[in-house]
Amino acid sequence: MEPATPERRRFTTRPELHTLNALSRGTAIEALGIVFTAAGDDWLQATMPVDQRTLQPYGLLHGGASVLLAETLGSSAGNLCVPPGQVCVGLEINANHVRAVRGGQVTGTAHPVHIGGRTQVWEIRIHDERDRLCCISRLTLAVVAGTPA
Repeated sequence: MEPATPERRRFTTRPELHTLNALSRGTAIEALGIVFTAAGDDWLQATMPVDQRTLQPYGLLHGGASVLLAETLGSSAGNLCVPPGQVCVGLEINANHVRAVRGGQVTGTAHPVHIGGRTQVWEIRIHDERDRLCCISRLTLAVVAGTPA
């Protein structure tokens, strides 16, 4: 990955993986086994197991689980870009499921497309263990007054 230059730097809060993972306790994020694993100056990464928690009845990774991973990454990254007193909330998400996954784990990475004062757009790419693209998602966030719960 290309290192961020000062003009590309997006996060106003330094991503602390242990803090992000602690905030996930007792949520759908924890229930699906999602773990934040890496971060840069403007990107965030997490893994999710492909197991009984995330499979659909036909033995494939459930599209909804992929979307939950994508929204988790984009929303978490978005909230690292706003000043105190503001919070990001989801407005719209879409996902294209391009490859089936039957087991192992997937890794998602969120990158900014647009960081504005009122909206943000994030692209989240999810890859399998062989680094093949499985899902690509785009998340639009609204930046509103408030504080994270």
